[in-house]
Parts: sequence; C-alpha cells; structure tokens
Amino acid sequence: MRSPTPDQHRPGADDDVDLATRPTVRLPRPRRANTPGARAPLAVAAGAAAFVATVTTCLPVVFAVWLARVTEGGGFGALGAAAKAGAGGWLLAHGVPIGTSTGTLGLVPLGLSVFIAWRAARAGVHACRAVGARGGTPRQVALVAGCVGLAYGLIGASTALALDAAGLHVSPIRTFLTLTVVGAAAALVGGLRSTGALRFVVPRVHPVLRDGVRTGVVAAALVAGAGAAAAGLAVAFGGGDAGALLGAYRTGVAGQAGITVVSLAYAPNAAVWAAAYLLGPGFAVGVDTTVRATEVTVGGLPALPLVAGIPHGPVGGLGAVFLAVPVVAAMVAGWLLARRAPRMHAGDAQRRHSWAALLSAAAFGGPVAGVVLGAAAMTSAGPLGDGRLAQIGPVGWQVAAVAAAVVAVGATAGAAATRVLAGP
Repeated sequence: MRSPTPDQHRPGADDDVDLATRPTVRLPRPRRANTPGARAPLAVAAGAAAFVATVTTCLPVVFAVWLARVTEGGGFGALGAAAKAGAGGWLLAHGVPIGTSTGTLGLVPLGLSVFIAWRAARAGVHACRAVGARGGTPRQVALVAGCVGLAYGLIGASTALALDAAGLHVSPIRTFLTLTVVGAAAALVGGLRSTGALRFVVPRVHPVLRDGVRTGVVAAALVAGAGAAAAGLAVAFGGGDAGALLGAYRTGVAGQAGITVVSLAYAPNAAVWAAAYLLGPGFAVGVDTTVRATEVTVGGLPALPLVAGIPHGPVGGLGAVFLAVPVVAAMVAGWLLARRAPRMHAGDAQRRHSWAALLSAAAFGGPVAGVVLGAAAMTSAGPLGDGRLAQIGPVGWQVAAVAAAVVAVGATAGAAATRVLAGP
C-alpha cells in the first residue's frame, strides 16, 4: 500500500476557502456575575425575601391548627379561626406577647423560633444574591439585612393589626420593632456567611478573644445538649403519664397530632429548663413553684405530655451524678481549646506555648457561655395567662451567673490539664 505523498496533505487555496466558510460551533459565553442588568432593586429583593420567609413559616402553623379544628366539626369554616390562631402563634414565636381573654400569652415556642430564624437567615442569603452582593463587604450585607428586617417588620405589623381587629390584643408598634430586629439580625448572619464577608471581620479579632468566644459557644452547646438528653430521658421514663395526658384529649387522631406538634415546638424550652436544672438554679412551672435538684414544689400542671418529665422530688442516689454534667461539658470545651490552639497558631511558637493566652481564652469562655445560656433561659420563659401559670421557666440572670462560673472553672481546668498531659 502506497503511503500518501507530502503534497497530498498540503492544504491548497480551495481548502482554505472551505475552512473559512465551514460552520463552527458557537461556544456559550460565561455568565458574568453581579452585572448591573442582573441585579434586582434592593427594595424588591428585600420585600420578596421577607414575604417568602413569612409564608413558609406561618402557613404550616395555620395548617396544623386548621387540621385540628376540622376534627372538631368545624369543617372548612374553621379556616378563619385557624388562620387567626396560627398567625398569633407565629407572632408569639418571635417573642411578641399575645393578649387573650384569659390573660397574656408570652411563652415562646423555641422550636418554631429556630425554624423562623433559619428562614429569615435564608431570606438574607437570597436578598444578597438578588442584588449582586455575593462578594460584598460587611457594610453592604448590613444594608441588605436592614432592608430585609424592615420589610419583615412591616409584614409583622400588618399581621398584628389584623389580629387586633379580630379580637386578640397585639401591639403593632412592638410587633414592628421586634420583627425588624429579629429579621435584620437573622438576615445579617445569613448574609455574612453566604457572601464571605466574614473574612473582613474574623482576621481583625484578637486570637484570645476569638478562641474564648468559640470555647464559650461550644460549652453552652454541650450544656444545652446535656439538658436535651436529660429532658428526653425524663419524658421517656414518664412515658405512661405522657400517653395518658395525650389520650385525655378527645380531639381524634389529627387533634392529638396537633398537640404532639405543639409539644415538639416547646421541646427546646424543655431542654433549656433541664439545663437550668442541671446547673442548679432550676425553673418554675407556676407562681410560687420551684423545680431544682434540692427542692421540688409544684401544684397543678398544664395538660401537656412534656410535664410528664418533671421530677416528683429532690434528686438522690445515682441521679446526683448528672449534676456534674455541666462541669464535664466545660472541661470538654477546654480540652478542645487546648488541642485546637496549636493547630490554629502553628506558625507562632510563642503563641503556641503561651500559658497566659490559653488560660485567658478558657476563662473568657465562661462569660460567653453565661450570656448564651442566660439569653436562652430568658427566652424560654414566659407566662401562660394571668393566673397561676403567669410564671413559667428559669430566671435568666441566675442561669447566666452560674453558667459563667461553672464554664470558666471547668474550661480552664480542662485546658490546663490537656496542656500538662500533652507536654511542651
């Protein structure tokens, strides 16, 4: 077989014409981010994000209330009453007190509050993307978050006016201020995390302060987690009483499901109360009542399955071991600090071997944990009317003071022990 000569491979003039006229494939242009034409107006983006967050958090509450009322024979005519009750519960989850014929309702369902905060944070993310602030500075993200909070507050004030006209006593001004602050704060957190604006803030924070804040937050999370485990075990051991309380409601399967959902919404409250119990201050389930490790004084309790986990008397025997859980949690946070510090500052030998920096960060974690747990305790408490249940939950400042001392001592001891055992 003859091989082709070099002349056969040499393109001629006709070949050049064919190549020039041959159709080619058009490659797609890369989409340019943050182009002026792709940006939405700030007011439109903030309003739309706040509206979506409102719908996705309020409608599930309204639907759950309506489902429970349908089993009572209300049919579709109960939709208006369900919307009224659901919107009231939605505002209550933000910390807005609701005035009723039996008194003021102020016990915030923290489970719903966490869901609302997450959706508001996502609203900040969506608004930042819509206006083209994906790589924005903290000032730009704060502007977007402020507009989201303002729109959220206006929606809340409108809801309060509608509820006030329907017979519930809700302050539109307080609702506007509360929802504006909540919406702006949550949107700011979401925006800072999604846009990467934290890279402008975190490097400017002193390492000791940064390590102390992380240690305090970790310790508070561990103590709260221990409280959740203790509350779950207490309800599990009192499962018979919880089932009897649930079966006492003659509302059918859907109604009992609604009561279960309400109990789940208040489950984080029970976790915070259990953490206060482990720390020592305890909590109240009514006026002139006390539930702590050394004393239990209660009267009539609300008919909710969660109350089945309330102890019947002072702790004793092996149960006293659980009271050391907060100290152990604080020592674990100090252990994590001591192990993390060398990796974070591997290029600075003086910082790595500085006892003063390590112990200062561990001690500073105490006040941080106190603020976090105290705020959680204060938020989890509130009234259920103006009668005997006008005082429910722990006292915030007591929990904050004890948690700050326990975490400061425990974290310092844990960090120091870890450094000594690890060696120089």
